Order: sequence, then C-alpha cells, then structure tokens
Amino acid sequence: MRFQDKTVVVTGASRGIGREIALAFGREGAKVACIATTEGGAKGTAELIGSSARAFGCDVSNSEEVEKVFDAIVKEMGTPAVIVNNAGIARDALMVRMKDDDWNRVLDVNLKGAFLCIRAAMRPMMKARYGRIVNISSIIGETGAMGQANYAAAKAGLFGLTKSVAKEGGSRGITCNAIAPGFVETDMTESLPTELRETVLKTAPAGRLGTPADIAHAVLFLASDEAGYITGQTLTVDGGLTL
Repeated sequence: MRFQDKTVVVTGASRGIGREIALAFGREGAKVACIATTEGGAKGTAELIGSSARAFGCDVSNSEEVEKVFDAIVKEMGTPAVIVNNAGIARDALMVRMKDDDWNRVLDVNLKGAFLCIRAAMRPMMKARYGRIVNISSIIGETGAMGQANYAAAKAGLFGLTKSVAKEGGSRGITCNAIAPGFVETDMTESLPTELRETVLKTAPAGRLGTPADIAHAVLFLASDEAGYITGQTLTVDGGLTL
C-alpha cells in the first residue's frame, strides 16, 4: 500500500493502459481521480476501484476545463501527490495526405494536454513541496514511424517537456519522468497489420507484445518514494524491441 490515502490523477483512464494504471494505484490504497473525455467514460474505471475513486470528464487540450477539474480535485480529494499524463489519440496518415486538423488535434491532446495538466498540478505540488509526474510517451517518439508524423512529434515532445519540468520542480521535491511503451495489447493496437505484429514478436527479445500491466508496474515505481532520486529520465518498456 505504497500510495495509501495519496491523491493520484490519471488522464485517459477510461480504457487500456490508463485504466490499468488507475486500477493499480487503487490497489495500492490511493485516492484516484480518473479523467477521461467524458465523465461517463471515466466512471467505469472509478467504479472498479471503489469509493476512493472519482470520475471527471475533461478535454485535456482545453485549458479552462483542465483548470476547473484540477480545482475540483484539490477541493474534493486533496493536493495531487501523483499525476500520470496518459491521455492520447492517434490520427494516422502519410505526410502528403495528413490534414491540418489531424496534426493539430494529436499535438493538442498528446502534448499540449500534458503541459496543461502539469501546469495545473504543479501549483499545489509546489506548495506541498512534493510531487511525482509521469508522462506516457512512446517508442515512436524515439524511432518515428511511417504515417505517424503527428503522433511521433507529440510523443517526442514529451521527452523535452519531461526534462524541463524535472529542472523546474526539483528544488520543490517534484520529480518528472517519462515512460516509452513499445507495442502494447490495447484497443489502439488491435488493428496492427499481421506482418507488423509478427515482426515485433520476432524482433523483441521478450518475444511478446506488452500488456497494460507492464506499463502500470513501471508507473508505480517512478511514482513511488523509492524513485525519489530519479528525475528527467525516460524508461523504455518495450521488451527490448528498440535495442
């Protein structure tokens, strides 16, 4: 119960990796604020955790909505000790076919959303002189990928954001780290071409795709007191795929 009675905020908590992260913190005794695009989307996760969890609807790319939600979290649940920026979308297309809206929306949700949530969380964290921030990036931010220029740019941007926040928050007891998952079995990867899936299975030393639990375990460590001297780093969780 490493997070007993601590307030933990998880964005993109309605499904997949985000849901598993929220559930993992719930099992560790945390008060979990589950954020999804709609309150109804987050409610399913909050109900699985139990009475210590709350569901919040929020478009993380909208600064006014983010500020309102974090004000409510502080008022109803207390100062966040941990925030996990997991919310993300994909709108894939080759560069020559990618529309402006596809570029803008992915950057707004995946990168700007993390910035807005961190900005809202850091004020109370600085007063408390304690905080753990974990940004969920991707190995695509390191390697790039055909048809994913917008997604790769956003996820790469999280690496720089992580380092800057680590430098700004360090003197106030706030750490900021990133996790770069590889291919994980979620709704978003169900549509992977068979050839790509087979290539991953052959190439990754682990010989399998990751699971949401693999990512959740890494998040729990970086959010724990045991990781208090780790900041500004990216932990790649990909079964060795990018070696």
